[in-house]
Amino acid sequence: MSRKLATVGVAFALVLGLAGGAAAGLDWGRTRDALLRSQSPSYFGVGQPLARSSSEQITQGQAQADPTALVSLASGLHARVVTTKGGVQPDQISLWPNATHPTWLIECNEGGTSDPGLERINIRTGAEATIVTGTESCDPTRITPWGTILFAEEDGSGPSGGRAYELIDPLHTTGVTLDRTRGTFSGGTGAQNLTTLTALGRASFEGFGILPTGVTYIDPDDPDFGPQNGRAGNPYFKFIPSTLWTPGDPPITNPSQSPYVSGTYYGFQAESGSSFGQGREFGDGQWLRLPGGNDPDIEQQGRDAGVTGYYRPEDMDIDGTALAQGRVRVCGADTGDEEAHLFGQVICITDGSISQAGNNTATPQAEPFVFGGTSQGINMPDNVAFQPGRGNWVLHEDAETTFEFPHNNDLWDCLPDGGDQDLLSDGCVRVGTLNDLTAEWTGGIFDASGRHFYVSVQHNISGAATVLDITGWQ
Repeated sequence: MSRKLATVGVAFALVLGLAGGAAAGLDWGRTRDALLRSQSPSYFGVGQPLARSSSEQITQGQAQADPTALVSLASGLHARVVTTKGGVQPDQISLWPNATHPTWLIECNEGGTSDPGLERINIRTGAEATIVTGTESCDPTRITPWGTILFAEEDGSGPSGGRAYELIDPLHTTGVTLDRTRGTFSGGTGAQNLTTLTALGRASFEGFGILPTGVTYIDPDDPDFGPQNGRAGNPYFKFIPSTLWTPGDPPITNPSQSPYVSGTYYGFQAESGSSFGQGREFGDGQWLRLPGGNDPDIEQQGRDAGVTGYYRPEDMDIDGTALAQGRVRVCGADTGDEEAHLFGQVICITDGSISQAGNNTATPQAEPFVFGGTSQGINMPDNVAFQPGRGNWVLHEDAETTFEFPHNNDLWDCLPDGGDQDLLSDGCVRVGTLNDLTAEWTGGIFDASGRHFYVSVQHNISGAATVLDITGWQ
């Protein structure tokens, strides 16, 4: 018998056995989860997934002696320490100069204005250098189609809220200081390579999804702006540059050439004619044009326009499978609130073709993708990462790890939706868990092969920055 037939036979026998056991208890969900675990090498490219969250709290000494002790991984996966240097709250990551042959990580540090803000990390040696100091809660960062780094602050909305910035030549820009009040950069080397993107305005920036044309999807995570006293939650936005980028053109050499210099803002509203408001957050919708302007408060503009609210949108990523087919689909996490047993969700917004997204002529649709479950299931998803090759999604938890009982934050690997009758992921398995109740996974990103996963273990017990390269994906 061939290995393939043997595997199929074992799986079929397992299904029969589990189905028989499930029939007595009428619990198909457990059967499905067990089948997913048994077929993990085929569907997820990893060995045996983890059965449960860790409840362990390692010591500071253990974490300092071996930072990989902070994590436990599915069989076949291995963690290598990229660095323990730099800002102690490493967050989202971009791969430089590209995802195919990256040699540097460009990373935000979610600290204060006196801490490193934007950093570069040598993937091979772990050497770290501070590019910019002066940001407040630097969180999202992305490489743009025109060869720059977009980074932004998760620091509330309003006149003094978070801003977005752009950087050219990150390898030759070092030790620059940002004046947040003026939005200017000075000192160090290469201050002229940085600019404040006033057209992107003010928000508590969390997630960016950038199309090859420069059309950019944005979600802010501002707890003070979310659902309180009956008002709507946090919105999703789209920014269409006045001049779309032409894929294949050479990188820009001056910040003034950026498509982000000017453009039009839109906010997503789930609606059907006059049917919109509380209770309608999925289905067809529209992009409502916002006033925009110079340094606009986009969250307030969205609220004034009546956009749809979600509970604390976090990181987002572009669906690479859809993009390869010329379709636009961006997925992001709404993190939830475990202490109220609101375990969060991941939603996706489709927006027609790449051309339609740029012309704003599609009918966008918000779709549920993953619903959170319990404290031992998917719980308060924060960051999301699309895996090239397989087309899976890796979700990072940021839960209340000591609420009700100790349970560490996990990494979940989720299948895309198949040909069944719903729009949801066809199932998820736990591929990582932390051994530190004070820490969270954040900022994970795959290289173009889908086999290197660079991820931060933020505010962990070691007291040092910890960035890992997780490999072993098949």
